[in-house]
Amino acid sequence: MSVDLAVNLVTEMFKIALLVSTPVILLIFIVGLIISIFEAATQINEMTITFVPKIVAAVIGLIIFGSWMTTELVDYTRQMLETIIQIIK
Repeated sequence: MSVDLAVNLVTEMFKIALLVSTPVILLIFIVGLIISIFEAATQINEMTITFVPKIVAAVIGLIIFGSWMTTELVDYTRQMLETIIQIIK
């Protein structure tokens, strides 16, 4: 295995990790921003007010984007296994 191939595999790994995690992280970020604005407007500083909605948003995000995320990860895994088979031959 050459250095170029190893670098390409690692780059592709980071790309797929970023691509798959972005929707859920973005959803959590938006919910956190809305909750922070609400806390600033009402001057309520309670930890559960920020913690619980973010968890709920993460679960909803995983439900909404879960099938797409799984498809992307399965395609990536299939591609990597084919690459490994080609390297071995």
